[in-house]
Amino acid sequence: MIRPRILGGCRPLLVLAAISLPSYAGVATAVAQEPGRRPPTCDAPEHRQFDFWIGVWKVETPSGEHAGTNRIESILNGCVLMESWEGTEGSTGRSFNMYDRRTGEWRQTWVDGSGGRLDLVGGLEDGKMVLGGTTPAPDGGEALHEIAWEQLPDGKVKQHWRTSSDGGKTWSDAFVGIYAKQ
Repeated sequence: MIRPRILGGCRPLLVLAAISLPSYAGVATAVAQEPGRRPPTCDAPEHRQFDFWIGVWKVETPSGEHAGTNRIESILNGCVLMESWEGTEGSTGRSFNMYDRRTGEWRQTWVDGSGGRLDLVGGLEDGKMVLGGTTPAPDGGEALHEIAWEQLPDGKVKQHWRTSSDGGKTWSDAFVGIYAKQ
């Protein structure tokens, strides 16, 4: 945890120390600068596993109630899927999704207009993209999250988000959405 450090007895000043961590972007840049070497690309089939989610979508609940719109775009040379969510009740959020070739896993970082963040990791399971992660629970414990995206035979996509506050013994639906292209 970063703590504020008071300097000179006046206003608090937050002092941050830069930590040198191996950066994949840094590695790619260094490789690109070597004569005759090109940076890695995102052309492998694994990078295309979540492409079924790309599009501009009208999202409804299973009962047909309009929930919002979602735009999923391929960015950064096809290496990242960017999500832009706008809910009918004013909620907004963005996510960045990528296949991490170092770990062989998909990763999503979601942030929303209320200051929430969710980090998920997972991959393709039986034709569904399944990502999971944890957040602090109100009781001080941990809440588990699992979100699955599945392409339906009619071209729609079903998103099923469920949560558990008892370590995965019981699960509750947080959101179920049916995506239809606009």
